[in-house]
Amino acid sequence: MGPSAVCSVSAIPADSVFVTSFQELTMADLAFVATTVAVFALVGLIAKGVVKL
Repeated sequence: MGPSAVCSVSAIPADSVFVTSFQELTMADLAFVATTVAVFALVGLIAKGVVKL
């Protein structure tokens, strides 16, 4: 992993770096939305259980 590794990193087009970061942001957004929906579903189930008491 000498200078050739550095050259290969700099040879990556800027577009592919942008696409990779965009995909990572999209996955992070999807994970956030999924977690938020799961939390609200859990709160809803807890609220139903409290009403039955």
